[in-house]
Amino acid sequence: MSLSTMSESSSHPAAASAADAALLREVAELVASALNLETAAADIEPDDPLYGDGLGLDSIDILEIALVVSKRYGLQLRAGHEDNHAIFHSLRSLSEHIALQRTQ
Repeated sequence: MSLSTMSESSSHPAAASAADAALLREVAELVASALNLETAAADIEPDDPLYGDGLGLDSIDILEIALVVSKRYGLQLRAGHEDNHAIFHSLRSLSEHIALQRTQ
């Protein structure tokens, strides 16, 4: 399911899922814009891997995403952090990390 077809029906309350969907769309747009992706933000699958076979990003792309996310949401993402692989696994995992850690 792409971001453009994501429905509001889930096991979460409607307000929470709307906020989650909104943040997913916002982060997808931020990633697509920062990296000048040929893939439209709405076509980025929330659970597809960002690395390799998913979106096909490499470590330089992830560094660029870390910079724009840090500036936009006021959080610190460190290159050597042990959770980076989990944080940058997918659009959903990155969005969840932002939701928990954002200061802006």
